[in-house]
Amino acid sequence: MKTRSILYASLLVLAACSTKVEKENVTEKKSSEPTNSVTLTKAQIDLAKLTIGNLASMQMQKTIKVNGFIDVPPQNMMSVSIPMGGYVKKANLIPGDKVSKGSVLAVLEDASYISLQQDYLTAKSKLVFLEADYNRQKALNASKTSSDRQFQLATSEYESQKYLVKSLSEKLQLMGMVPAQLNENNISKSISFKSPISGYVTKVNVNAGKYVAPTDVLFEIMDPSDLHARLIVFENDATAIKSGNKVTFTVNNKSDKTYDAKVHLVTPNIENERTTEVHCDVVTSNTGLFPGTFVNAQIQLNDATVSALPAASIVKWQNKSYVFVERASLTYEMVPVVAGMESKGMIEIISGISVDQKVVVANAYTLLMKLKNSSE
Repeated sequence: MKTRSILYASLLVLAACSTKVEKENVTEKKSSEPTNSVTLTKAQIDLAKLTIGNLASMQMQKTIKVNGFIDVPPQNMMSVSIPMGGYVKKANLIPGDKVSKGSVLAVLEDASYISLQQDYLTAKSKLVFLEADYNRQKALNASKTSSDRQFQLATSEYESQKYLVKSLSEKLQLMGMVPAQLNENNISKSISFKSPISGYVTKVNVNAGKYVAPTDVLFEIMDPSDLHARLIVFENDATAIKSGNKVTFTVNNKSDKTYDAKVHLVTPNIENERTTEVHCDVVTSNTGLFPGTFVNAQIQLNDATVSALPAASIVKWQNKSYVFVERASLTYEMVPVVAGMESKGMIEIISGISVDQKVVVANAYTLLMKLKNSSE
């Protein structure tokens, strides 16, 4: 009898514990249920005047925010070398100096410069003799006083000498000399090497006394008159950008000043980072801009096709944008979305929902209040 009493008491304790565990499980289950869904009755929906719709495609003046830097086109960058090697006699430029086209960059000297001038004057003098002999043989051949062979030989020597004089003349011009002004009185061992463009010296690789070879780069000169902005754009946006699109940008050292530009071209190549480059011509004055300067830019697209919803369908909660998606009859889930630009009462939806999902497009804040009040 005593044993039965003990067994009965143990069963009561186990039953009580089981009931407690079941209650705890029910409580945990209720607490783990999602709090971003709300269910209404048909009467509540009619009273709230909810309207269901889908994403719609429409044309908007879309703006893409991108980064990039100021760059110089290749034709405005010049690496300066000397066609014939020589010793630097004078070089006073430093990086940052402004130079004009035709101004002296450096003075070089070498014995080979003397030889080149001598060869030209000698060839030019011989050309005078061969031209006279050619004319004489031509006249003799016309009267049959000399043979055709002698006339052909005179013609060949005269033509060959003209080629030689012309080639030496071109070499002198490469060295910055004027062949027509060269004579026996102004042969020089030195030459003044001049700038081929106007701009600013960015690199100086020479000093007095240094020997430079034809393959050496003496100076690098940059012409800042045609700066452009090179912008980095992701592939998804690149297809919507066209030549002529307006661009505005700012630089870090002058964040209060806005510069205007327009798209010149989009590089038709996607890099490994899934980006491409957009080159833009700077329209406003480029005063204060330097190559390599980082820029923050906005590209305005012309009537871009975007997916959008009415502004009344977007709700804000804790600084984030949400929409209510119909999950079942009378049940709606609050889903986060990334909103873009707004135009004519419509807001672009960049991501978060798909076209086939049904969305509350009117009086969505009624659901937000119902959801948050229920949660509290």
